[in-house]
Amino acid sequence: MRRPLKKKRVMVPDAKYGSAKVGRLINYVMERGQKQVARKIVYQAFDEIQKAENKDPQLVFEEALQNVGPLTELRSRRVGGANYQIPQEVSPDRRLVLALRWILQAAKSRKGIPMYKKLSREIIDASKNEGAAITRRENTQKMAEANRAFAHLAW
Repeated sequence: MRRPLKKKRVMVPDAKYGSAKVGRLINYVMERGQKQVARKIVYQAFDEIQKAENKDPQLVFEEALQNVGPLTELRSRRVGGANYQIPQEVSPDRRLVLALRWILQAAKSRKGIPMYKKLSREIIDASKNEGAAITRRENTQKMAEANRAFAHLAW
């Protein structure tokens, strides 16, 4: 028997931009409960985006999330003693979570510069369909396309 679905928590929008997605980014950046440090990093990154692109940083961020979020992903399923990688569509909530996670991982993997600069560069790159987060999305899409033959096993 399946367990009941979790109730979704309503995300509190951030103070400066009034966006729940920016609030979630702040929560992803936060380490050891230091939310004020995370806010500072994200807001500095958005200021860097403003300087570099001369556009509203929130629009650049939204475009980056749209570009990085995958449409399909692979899920493992055991059928008759064998594990199959089955491609499945990604829900909008999971798409946002994966996009935020991948952008942050790509930013952390850059070395030698402050975190706010790494984050701003990764968001700018993602909005232009470049960078490590976009590469990750493309690899996921390619794997899903390669395993399309197993799509009939989806539940």
